[in-house]
Amino acid sequence: MLIDFQSPWYLLLLLLIPALCALSYRRLAVLGPVRRLVVLGLRSLLVLLIALALADIQWVRRTERLAVIFLVDQSLSIPQNHRQTMREYVDEAIKKHRPELGGDLAGMIEFARTAEPVVAPHDDVVFVPDVSEVALDRHYTNLAAAMRMAKSLFPADAAKRIVIITDGNENMGDALAQAEDLRSAGISIDVVPIRYPFSRDVAVEKVVLPGGIRKGQPFDLRVVLTNSAIATDDDDGVVVGQLRIHRIANGQPELRADQRIEVPPGKRVFRIRETIQRPNFYTYEATFDPDRPDGSRVQNNLAVAQSNDAVVQNNQASAFTHVAGSGRVLLIENKDHLGRFDDVARRLGERNIEVIPMPSDKAFRSLADLQQYDSIILADVPREHFSDEQIKMLVRNTQQMGAGLIMMGGQDSFGSGGWTNTELEKAMPIDFQIKNTKIAPVGALVMIMHASEMARGNHWQKVIAKEAIKTMGSQDYCGVLHWNGNDAWLWGGMRKVGPFRKLMLKRIAVMQPGDMPQFDPAMRMAVTAFAGLKDTAVRHMIIISDGDPSVPTPATIQALKNLKVTVSTMAVGSHGMFGSQALQDIADQTGGTYYIVTDPRALPRYYQKEARRVAQPLMKKLDPPLRPLRESAHEILKGIEGELPPLAGFVMSTRKESSLAETLLYSPLPADKNYTTVLAAWNYGLGRTVAFTSDGGDEWARAWRGWSDYDRFLGQMVRWSMRPTGEMGDFTISSEVRGGKVNVVVTALDKNDEFLNLLELEGTVLDPSLGDLAIQFRQVAPGRYIGSFDVTESGSYLINVRDATGDITGRTGVNVPYSAEFRQRRTNEVLLANIAGLAPEGAEPGRLIEDPSGRNNPRASLPALLETNVFRHDLPQASSSQDVWHLLMLIGCCVFFGDVLMRRVHIHFLWLLPMLAAARDRVLRREAVAQPDEYMERLRSRKAEVTERIESRRATTRFEAADDAADSSADPTVLTEMVDRPGTPAKPQAGLAPGEAHDDESYTSRLLKAKKKVWEDRDRDKK
Repeated sequence: MLIDFQSPWYLLLLLLIPALCALSYRRLAVLGPVRRLVVLGLRSLLVLLIALALADIQWVRRTERLAVIFLVDQSLSIPQNHRQTMREYVDEAIKKHRPELGGDLAGMIEFARTAEPVVAPHDDVVFVPDVSEVALDRHYTNLAAAMRMAKSLFPADAAKRIVIITDGNENMGDALAQAEDLRSAGISIDVVPIRYPFSRDVAVEKVVLPGGIRKGQPFDLRVVLTNSAIATDDDDGVVVGQLRIHRIANGQPELRADQRIEVPPGKRVFRIRETIQRPNFYTYEATFDPDRPDGSRVQNNLAVAQSNDAVVQNNQASAFTHVAGSGRVLLIENKDHLGRFDDVARRLGERNIEVIPMPSDKAFRSLADLQQYDSIILADVPREHFSDEQIKMLVRNTQQMGAGLIMMGGQDSFGSGGWTNTELEKAMPIDFQIKNTKIAPVGALVMIMHASEMARGNHWQKVIAKEAIKTMGSQDYCGVLHWNGNDAWLWGGMRKVGPFRKLMLKRIAVMQPGDMPQFDPAMRMAVTAFAGLKDTAVRHMIIISDGDPSVPTPATIQALKNLKVTVSTMAVGSHGMFGSQALQDIADQTGGTYYIVTDPRALPRYYQKEARRVAQPLMKKLDPPLRPLRESAHEILKGIEGELPPLAGFVMSTRKESSLAETLLYSPLPADKNYTTVLAAWNYGLGRTVAFTSDGGDEWARAWRGWSDYDRFLGQMVRWSMRPTGEMGDFTISSEVRGGKVNVVVTALDKNDEFLNLLELEGTVLDPSLGDLAIQFRQVAPGRYIGSFDVTESGSYLINVRDATGDITGRTGVNVPYSAEFRQRRTNEVLLANIAGLAPEGAEPGRLIEDPSGRNNPRASLPALLETNVFRHDLPQASSSQDVWHLLMLIGCCVFFGDVLMRRVHIHFLWLLPMLAAARDRVLRREAVAQPDEYMERLRSRKAEVTERIESRRATTRFEAADDAADSSADPTVLTEMVDRPGTPAKPQAGLAPGEAHDDESYTSRLLKAKKKVWEDRDRDKK
């Protein structure tokens, strides 16, 4: 047991002890010599304890224990069979080399992008799982993170060793720097390299495009390939294959190069010359297809193919480029009503705005497809034509990428198009719901669910029911009928959607539709519910079934028709056939729609369409047509004077509760202006959105087609929404993926191609899952700015850069086609050897544990790897420190109390002798003799002395008392008290000189007489 001090300079306080003793010696003289010395000793001890506590004294213990933590690489670069063998190695190494006694500890950490402990270091039986039980992102290797975690898990009272099992191909962190930190902490590192059974692999490392590509300007596209093979005398390592390069625009690939190439070991760069004539957002994709290793000869006199390309995931890479133009707009039309907005597209084209019409079912598949457009127009398209992912893309394209988004009205747009409660509603400057029932009458919807025997049919019924409820307004009514042994409401009947929407969605999530035997009871329950709703304008029912239940009665159908309830039916296939005559008859008789469903994935779209029937009251027809009124001046209406043409209708909405949303035009009817917006606009994120609730002139705005300012109105509305054109300057943006990060380099130029300095650049990135990231830029040279962001998954990353004013913008993209784990397929021997060669202070370097035979078969190499004892005790003894300052302070408090006690209280030690005597009797087993009480003995002695003196006086003194002298003093009790009271001296009789004699007989005679008289009086009284 040793001691150590964390702050030894505080020990200088011990120099105060002599001074303290010198100052206190005279002042304590009144205490006497012994107490003075005791107090001085206590004060000196108190200063000593305080100094030791401030110096942070610690007990240091040394131990022979050893803690070993295994770090197991679980990234994708490690083949699955290697991962299994690595766990077996850990298990066998612990069982074989860790002694049963001695307290050695073992632990295990699995790592990839991050590190997670599997087994914490402990000295009990260690269970190593057969398969990985932790969730890791295996697309990256961060060995440094695992080493940091191991350092934090080590106990303080044990020697420390890490055993790393990896191929050493890190692509995040700095393992060598972290190993130096471990060496400084006294941690030894053993390394078990993982070697692969193959040596050649061709990877398309990257596709490189120059920045600032302009229309018509030739440029070189470079494709970098890497061959991991090592050339030998017997094998030159050349891999032969086909390199194909495609250019993709508008989702259409165009083959730009297809040639046979040889890829020797190392890196090789292939170039092609390209020219882009049309502004757009382009993707270049390079793919390498290696020949089969069958020895077949190839064309052009190339070498015999000996390809052994073990990994196909790294054979493709791509890059983005954007060639700016004057501005393009994507016009998405309703696929069921194509051509209704051709006049709008023509008028915009006449104002030098390029418009690309596209049907709603083929508009775009990815966010990259939207980057060629500066604004998107949704021209009366319903929500069911888009997936949730596509809606998210539209919103993110505006919010993060700065594109415009315009929604034009019609019967399939806004709330009447089913867009309520979608992300797109949040992006628009108006809300699509009407919460005032006096403005828009409410609708009611009943859904009858029948168990589906299609694949995952019941799951899709839950999906469609949820989508229908999401589409409905807060004032609408909804109910679900299902069979659970009886026909029953899922939530007790028809309820308003607004306050019960969350409850409805929860109930649907646990719904289990049964095999309904007949339609009539459930449909009659729906009739009763519809009849009880007096304020509904639209009543609709949807039935999904295989058609097996018995048909409803004619009375039930008639009751539905009387209540103006339309019934749409969906026949889901079962029992080997599709379609149902009974379901078709129900739809035909009530004015609904009949669907034959062959793919359950189509159900959500059908339900969304049917649920929109409830939203029909949102369309406001104006008869006669009315002229919209202006509310505020705006750039969209700049230069447009006079009255506006009349409108025959629009889709009602609610004004946004935000001061940023501007209402430009509104209808005179209805009277409440909150629900009459015709034109509204606002900024949303980096982009702008516009809502025009009337149509493009096909039905409601026909009078606008002959209006002289209609072209100006459309042109200004679209141009206001478009991305900035960069008239103040231009950005040249390049990007590069390295070490799990994308580095973005921006060169900023003004319109005269002069460098722009001191800009406040803002960068936004959309990752493959449409999550947004921010980039921080810093200026490193004139007009040059650099920023970076982490890449967490493979896919396309779209980058938007703009200055703080928004006057200059630039866009680009970077594609991470495959995990960084597939870039390097050879073991990093140098890194692993350097890590193992580090020696902690006072210890030998770690060991590189490998199979001396050089076998790459992991299972066959296992016995050779186990020959090295990783639990060897060749490290300096571990020491652990324990703080004791708190104990010293406790003792100091007691010493301080003793000092005060000695100075303020006089303490004698007479009690020690009886205690020692009692101890002696106990030890010698003597019977304790009761000691007389000294005080009582003195009293008794005094009493005897007084008694003797009185008796002496009685014998020598004679006196006679007078008859009238008998008083209370003659009372024998008084005399007795006077005689028996110990220590009471006899008082001399007044008037008698000392030594004067009295007649004792006369005195006694008088006493006897008095006593006799008293007794006689008592006897007389009794008689």
